Amino acid sequence: MNQTPKISVLMGIYNEKRKNAKAAIDSVLKQTFTDFEFLICDDGSDPAFYEWLKKYCKKDKRIRLIRQRENKGLAAALNRCFVYASGNLIARMDADDICVRTRFEKQEAFLRKHSEYAMVGCNVYLVAGSKVWGERRMEEVPKESSFLKTSAFVHPAVMIRREVMKTLSGYREQKRFLRVEDYDFFMRMYAAGYRGYNLQEPLLFYREEAVAKQTYRCRVNECLVRLHGFWNMGILRGNLRYVGKPLAVGLLPDWVIREVHVKRYAIHRKMGKQGDDAK
Repeated sequence: MNQTPKISVLMGIYNEKRKNAKAAIDSVLKQTFTDFEFLICDDGSDPAFYEWLKKYCKKDKRIRLIRQRENKGLAAALNRCFVYASGNLIARMDADDICVRTRFEKQEAFLRKHSEYAMVGCNVYLVAGSKVWGERRMEEVPKESSFLKTSAFVHPAVMIRREVMKTLSGYREQKRFLRVEDYDFFMRMYAAGYRGYNLQEPLLFYREEAVAKQTYRCRVNECLVRLHGFWNMGILRGNLRYVGKPLAVGLLPDWVIREVHVKRYAIHRKMGKQGDDAK
C-alpha cells in the first residue's frame, strides 16, 4: 500500500510552449523535498500538445496527468486536480514558471512549525523570455488592507493547507472570476479568518512580462472581485477608489505602465541565466 504523500502539487496547463513546460515540470521533479504527488490537468490543449505532454509525464511516477477535453480555464483545472489530491499541503505551480530547488522544503518546514498560518508564499524573480529582469518582494505578514492595491500573494508560489482549500470549496469557476480567481480565493480566505505569510526570499522564477496588458473584460472582473472582497473583509469603507483602479490603469498608455512596472521591480545586479538558482 502506497503511503499518502505530504504535498500535492497542482498545475493547470494549456498549449504551453514545450520548452517552458519542460522547465516547469522538471523544476518540480528536482525539488529537495521529494514526498509529493504531481497533479497536472491539461485544460483542453490541442491533440498534438497533449500527446507530447502525455509522453513527457511518463518520466516520473509521481506525476498524474488529468485531461479536460474542453478549455474551461485555470480555476476549473485546479479544482479538477484537487479532486484527486491526497496531500495535507497543496502547492501551486504554473506551467511556465520555475521553482528554486528548495522551495517545497522551505515552505513545508514553515507550515509545520507555524500552525497559525493557513498558507505560505514567497518573493519571486520576474522573468521575460530567458532573462531575469526583476524581483517582486512581497509583504511578509499581509493583512486585509494589503489587498487594496493588488494581491498580497503570487499565486503559483503558494503552499496551502488542504483543509483550507476544502473549507473554501476551492476556486470559483464562473466567467466573472476569469484571471482573478486567485485574488478572489485569497480574499475569501482572509474573510474567513485565515492568514498567510510570505517567506522573504525568492523561491520561484515567475514569468511576467514588463507589461501584461489585460482585456477590458478582465479589468471589469477584477473591479467586481475587489468590491465583494473588500466588503467581505470589512475594508470597503473609505477605499472605494481602489475598486476602480484596474479600469483607471487600463486607460494609461503601455509605455507608462511599463516604466512604472520596471521602476518598481527591476533589479540592477548581475545574475546567472534563468533557472541557475533552480538547479
